This record gives sequence, C-alpha cells and structure tokens, in this order.
Amino acid sequence: MHEALTALIGGSRQVDRQTWRSFWDRLHDGGLRRGEAVALLSSLSTAVPERATLTALLDSLDERRAPLDLRFDGTVNIVGTGGGPRTFNVSTAAAFTAAAMGAKVVKTGSRAFTSGYGSVDLLELLGIRLTGSYEETHEVLEREGIAFAGNFVYPAEVARLAGLVLPLRMRDIGRFVNVLGPFLSGVPVTAQLTGVSDPRMLPAVRQAAEHTSRRTGRTVWVCANDLEADELIGFAANRVFGYEDGGEDEFTLRPQALGLRPGHLGDLRQAAGGDGEVVAGFLALLSGEGDPVAEETVCLNAAALAVASRLTSDWHAALAAARTALHDGSARARVERLRSRAVSCV
Repeated sequence: MHEALTALIGGSRQVDRQTWRSFWDRLHDGGLRRGEAVALLSSLSTAVPERATLTALLDSLDERRAPLDLRFDGTVNIVGTGGGPRTFNVSTAAAFTAAAMGAKVVKTGSRAFTSGYGSVDLLELLGIRLTGSYEETHEVLEREGIAFAGNFVYPAEVARLAGLVLPLRMRDIGRFVNVLGPFLSGVPVTAQLTGVSDPRMLPAVRQAAEHTSRRTGRTVWVCANDLEADELIGFAANRVFGYEDGGEDEFTLRPQALGLRPGHLGDLRQAAGGDGEVVAGFLALLSGEGDPVAEETVCLNAAALAVASRLTSDWHAALAAARTALHDGSARARVERLRSRAVSCV
C-alpha cells in the first residue's frame, strides 16, 4: 500500500507534497491498484485531512498543470460543493443574472449530486455547450460576458481515479472530490463564491479557500447557512467567510436587513415534470415570471457575484440591478444568445 494511504488511514502523520507526487506518479504509470484508489477516496471522504496534508494535496495537483499565461481579470465564478436540499439550479440562474448586470462570469460545475439537475445537466438541456479550452473560454467570455468551462479545467488525476474505481461511482465514494471541486479547477478568475452544504466539511473548505486565495490572489467567499444549502438563500441568514489579500473576513447576510421576503425550501423546488418542464421553469424564472421567493434567492446570489467581483460595493443597488436583469429580459437574453451560438456551431 502506498505510504500516502498508510498515513491517511492510520492518521499517524501528515502527507507532504513529495508523498502526494509519488502517489500521482504511480497513478499515471498504471501501478496504482483499484483498491488503493478506493481506499484514498473513502479515507478522504470519511475523515477531513488536517491542514498540512490538505494544502500539500492541492499543491501537488496544481503543480502538474501546464503553465497558463492567460488570466480572466475582473471575472467571478459561482460553484458549490454539491449536496444539500433538492432545489432548482440556483447558481446557474445567478450566473446568467450577474452577467446581465455587467459582471463577467466564468462558471464551472458538474452533473447532479443530490439535485435532479446539476449545472452541466441543465446546460445540456438548454443546448449550451461547455467550452473546450482556455482560449475558447476567453473568446466566449469577451463576446458574451459569460462562459461555462468544460472538464479541461480539472486535474487529469481526478478522471483517472474515477476510471480506476469503476464500477463504483465517484458520487458514492468520492464525496471529498466533490467538496474540493471548486478549488481543483484551474480557472484564472478574480473572485469565487462557493457554498457548502455539509457543515462537517466547512473547516476543510475554509482551509482550501484560504490556501487558494493566498496562492492565486483570488478573492474567495465561502458561504453556509442552517438550511445546509450550497448557495446563498434569500430567506435565511447566510454566513460568509471571505479570503482576500492574505486576510480573512466574516460577515452575515440577513434577509430582513436586505429587504428580502420570508420563504421556505419548498419555494426553491425544481419544476415538476420532465426535462421540458425543467427548461421551461428555468427560462420563466430568468424572464421574471418565476416564484418571487425563488427570484429573490437568485438575485441575492447574483448580487454577491457583483460585489465579490467589485462591480459594486452596494448590496441594495446590486439586488435592484439583479431584479431589473430578470424583469427586463436581459438575463433570459444571455441564455438565448449562448443557445444560438451552440446551434450555429453544429
């Protein structure tokens, strides 16, 4: 058994970067056994590793990337850790809304973890293509103000692990990979908003956020609430842990102070029915024709993207701009432009 696994399972010592390097080398060389891959994912998902082991893991994966000269200045990404209540895809709706407000958005995401439709599932139904390279992402971003990055932004090691553990599924044994996903993507954005659904994972996510901010200079906001949703909720108090310029800030977004109405999780349910109903419900929401409580949750997340990316510092003004983007048709128009682009590329 590889020494990284011995240390993780036994809890006897930290796993340093050199040990992680050795583990990934064995994975690429074909010398890692299926049982070792399963053991790694299970161990990480069962017990959160301590700080030094976690940061060494992140650094060991980051250093294997090809050098990237491109940087998406002034951009923001909204991506959650997955899990939590089954809601409609709030983060994708917020991404379109924030882009309509003037924020530059590069969104990453995945297929569904606990909800019916993850961001990738929804975009597929909408007929919107993920970008296939950093150059394409930059081109779409410059033209449309929003781009959805494909799997090329994630370390190749994640895909190799997923293939090695088959027929077991990553969503069943790789929970920690889902949690770390927002910090594994190599998207050179300026700011990032990440929601955490599982309170047990909050310490690890905060550590990853702090490390990512220090390493990349990115502003990273981590949010959590008592409803255990992995996005900001318009009718709940949301704690936000911000990491920027080597420092940490913590604040709470309270619905009453922001003038948001009461609600409950039932207001955030995915539209009932099949794929057609899901698309229709999503487009109705982005046209200002959705549930008012759901609309306010989208607006709160879009406002957070605008503030985190420094488009504005005024939360009330950002919320007003988000409402306008939904009701004047500009958020829906962002969707239609990307759909048209996908059709023209076929």
